Amino acid sequence: MSSIKSTSRRTFGLAVAGAALALATAGLSHAEDVRTIKIATAAESKPLSWGAIGVEPQGYEPDVLKAINAKLPQYKFEMEGAADIAQETGLATGKYDIATGGYYRAPAREKQFLIPESPIGASLIKIYSRKDSGINEMKDLVGKKIVPVTAGGGIYKFATAWQEKNPDFKIEITASSAGIPYPDRLKEVENGKYDALVLPSNLGEQTVIDQQKLEVKASEPVAINNTFVLIHRSEENKALSEDIDKALKELKADGTLAKLSQKWFGEDITTYMK
Repeated sequence: MSSIKSTSRRTFGLAVAGAALALATAGLSHAEDVRTIKIATAAESKPLSWGAIGVEPQGYEPDVLKAINAKLPQYKFEMEGAADIAQETGLATGKYDIATGGYYRAPAREKQFLIPESPIGASLIKIYSRKDSGINEMKDLVGKKIVPVTAGGGIYKFATAWQEKNPDFKIEITASSAGIPYPDRLKEVENGKYDALVLPSNLGEQTVIDQQKLEVKASEPVAINNTFVLIHRSEENKALSEDIDKALKELKADGTLAKLSQKWFGEDITTYMK
């Protein structure tokens, strides 16, 4: 073998090894560049989101989060279901980077968390009553027995604000922390224990009504609120918030949010998103 051929082979071998090393290094660098994002989703709010810890979350918000992640390859989203109180506590402490659960924008949340400008969905507040009740709007609740609402929750604040704007129509709203599941509350409306239940419609009420053949109907929306992604407040997460905001704008514009809304809620909630 000539020295020229031997040198050529050694040179070629070194080049191949160098190329392989470069590719491996590039792959390692890319893997290091992908940031894992821990996300808490609602555990028991079908079809908005459901799935306990250890179970793959399902529903509208998990599907939207997957669509967001597909647009942001620099992140790897890892979702797990969590109870409401565990979501916000975990988000405040940094256990989670993101929480979703039909959250409204509120001054206290804006101070505590980063919130992208673009909403992830819309919460349509409706009144659930017996089909023969004649209840169709808030004014029809005067003199009626309304299912107690969570103390300090979104519905309590909505009802209180409505009462202040409509002082001539006195409705009785009772605050409670009992936490009775809404399927049971719907049955209480049907059996007459209560006249009406006021709730966002994205919790799966219509599915319960249809499956259990309840003689209960839903009103047209009496209020509409955008819902948002909450993000743990940190310098590192400012870019994450901006990236999610951009992705949500694109998903609304290309019809993805409308398609997922039809899939999970049977209606296009994006027409209500401001």
